[in-house]
Parts: sequence; structure tokens; C-alpha cells
Amino acid sequence: MTSTTIKAPADGVSDRDRGSAKVRKRHVKPERVSWSTTIVLMLCTLTVFVPLYITVSMAFKTRAQAIDGRSFSLPNPVSIEGFIEAWKVTNFPKGFLVSLFITAGTVAATIFLAAFASYAIARNWERRYFRWSFYYLLSAMFLPFTVVALPQIQLTGRLHLDNPVGVIILTTMFQLSFSTLLFTAFLRSIPIELEESARIDGATTWQAFWKLIFPLLAPMSATIGVFAFLASWNDYMLPALIIADPDMQTLPVRQYLFTGQFMNNYNVSFASYLMAMAPAIIAYLFTQRWVMESVTQGAVKG
Repeated sequence: MTSTTIKAPADGVSDRDRGSAKVRKRHVKPERVSWSTTIVLMLCTLTVFVPLYITVSMAFKTRAQAIDGRSFSLPNPVSIEGFIEAWKVTNFPKGFLVSLFITAGTVAATIFLAAFASYAIARNWERRYFRWSFYYLLSAMFLPFTVVALPQIQLTGRLHLDNPVGVIILTTMFQLSFSTLLFTAFLRSIPIELEESARIDGATTWQAFWKLIFPLLAPMSATIGVFAFLASWNDYMLPALIIADPDMQTLPVRQYLFTGQFMNNYNVSFASYLMAMAPAIIAYLFTQRWVMESVTQGAVKG
């Protein structure tokens, strides 16, 4: 009498399970998108791409082509004279470096300060002081900028912060409320048992945050960094009001030149606008996946 040995599959999945999985795959039907949703998405897409197309088209035209009134026509021939003139008029390298310095400082300060505050609030939510601190931070989201504009100008002037460093501090403070809200929601999705196991192994609160929690916040940190980047890079009001030295102004403020003596040079104006907004567009295109994933994850699990 011979015995038959049945070998299990190497991956641990039987043929029956594979077959049932294939059947379930065949029966899953993709959700159909309604016509109304399609129309709304197309309209939203047009509101973005039409101005962008006009900007690119006008930027590569000559001055004669730009003032002929046909904004939707393609440049013929393609010219880069607008970019050359805008580079010189706005002193683009200097403005780019100032904007980059302010934006990088704002992004770093926003991520770290919001992470610190959110960690303290989320892990001490049962204490009244931390809970009311969270409400206090959220209340700043409903404070109009015009209410605090004049006090900010006077305060930065007295503290000798009427420079890019003062803009970094103020922009970070304005970004702190929304960033703390996102970080707090995301932190509630992280099990506290991870920290308890780290403390059992001898880790302090500081070590548990830096070596365990902060790396887990990477998706939300990317989202908050993108929001802070876009808000700081495209900001006109704060640098225009705070920075006293015109030579230290950011790119959005330098675009104001084209509302005066250069207002008829449409190709130069649009070339300057395109150079100024290109870094923001590139940054968002490379990080939009993390933005959507982290916001959704924090909203669902929180």
C-alpha cells in the first residue's frame, strides 16, 4: 500500500482560491461616472488650462504679435525676447533666491512647529489645556488678514524684522493653524501602542517622537510642505507690506513692475509671470499624489 503526498503550493494559495479570486475579479464592475460629474470636471479643467495656455502662448510671442489682440493664436515665429527682457527688468536671479529662501524657511518651520504642537495636543487630548490650545490655533483660521496687517507692519519694524526673515515668521504663523489640524487628524490614526512599546525599550518621549512618530508623519509632512510652499511662493501681500528694501523683494512683488511702465509689453509680462509660477507648478506636479493620499488617509482613519 503506497501513500500519496500532496504538496502545498509554494505561495500558500490553492488553485481553488485562485479560481475564486479570478471569478470575483471578472464580476467586479468599475463605477460609472455620471455625465454631470464629467461636465463639472471638464469645466474645472478649462478654468485652469485656458489661462495657462494664454500665458505660455503670449510669453513666446514677439511684442508685435502680443499686442495684436489675438490671445489664443499660436506664436509664429516663436520668440524668447520676452524672457530675456523679463530676466533683466525684474532681476530674476535675485528675486528667485529671495523667494526660495523665504519659501524654504517657511516650509521647514511650518512642518516642524506644526508637528511638535500636534504631537503634544494629540497625545494629551484629555487635558483641558491642550484641547483648548488646539481650539485657539484653529480660531486663527477665521481671522482676516486685514485685521492684523497694520499691527504686523508696526511690530516687524520695531523688532527690525522688516526683511525676509520677518516674512518667514509671519507666513509660518499663518500656516500653523491649518497644518496643526492636518497633523492632529493624522496622528490619531497612529496607534499609541507603538510609543508604549518604544518606552518599554527605554526610549524617552523625545526619542519616540523623532525616531518613531516623525518618520510615520512623512506623507502628511509632504502635504503640509506643498501647501506651505504654494502659499509662500505665490504670496504678494506679506512681502510687499513687510520687506522695506526693494532690492530684497520676492518674485510676485517684482511682477508689479508690469502694471506701470511695462504694461504694454505683454510678451515680457507673461514671460515674467510664467517664470515666476513655473517652480510652483513643477512642485505640485511632483507631489500631488502625496497630497491626495495623505489627506484622504488622515480624514478616513482620524
